[in-house]
Amino acid sequence: MNKQTITRIWHSFRLFTIMNSGKRADYLRNHKVFHHIGVNCTIVERKVPLYSKLISLGDNVHLASKVLLVTHDAIHLCLNNIEKRSGSDDRFQEKIGCIEIGNDVFIGSNSTVLSDVRIGSRVIVGAGSLVNKDIPDNSVVVGVPARVIGTFDDFVTKRRFQQLSAYNFKSGGQSISEELERLCWDNMENRGQL
Repeated sequence: MNKQTITRIWHSFRLFTIMNSGKRADYLRNHKVFHHIGVNCTIVERKVPLYSKLISLGDNVHLASKVLLVTHDAIHLCLNNIEKRSGSDDRFQEKIGCIEIGNDVFIGSNSTVLSDVRIGSRVIVGAGSLVNKDIPDNSVVVGVPARVIGTFDDFVTKRRFQQLSAYNFKSGGQSISEELERLCWDNMENRGQL
């Protein structure tokens, strides 16, 4: 095992011991694990991605649970085995590339961002999305592959209106009050049947 692999495993181990997602981002920034991590970021994932120096996060970036930042592919392994079987001396190399994420970005759970992708500033990536191409500033994207469905500004306006509703209760971090729980279930029932 080389030194970089051992260091990556060590940092992943350390991330498992840090319970707060903001403190995990601070740890990664302070130890220069990524190319760049801005301020006010949160990272739920506890595994350091391969080639993490190819990843740059701006300020106020929030990565939900199971977000994968993939700076490489392993297709060369398959192609090299095909070449070897055919008797060719040709060798395919691993493809690697950077991931750059701008400021004020939220990436939802179970999303994947592939190499050679730039996500602009003021972007929301919906849960379960596959980002395989650049995303422009001021966008909301969803899907596999991710596609723009609206603007960040429109989302903020809609969310601000929702905040004026009965949801204007403060949650307690990782718990909610019984009153908020009741309100959420009342709202669910009032939506009607599917």
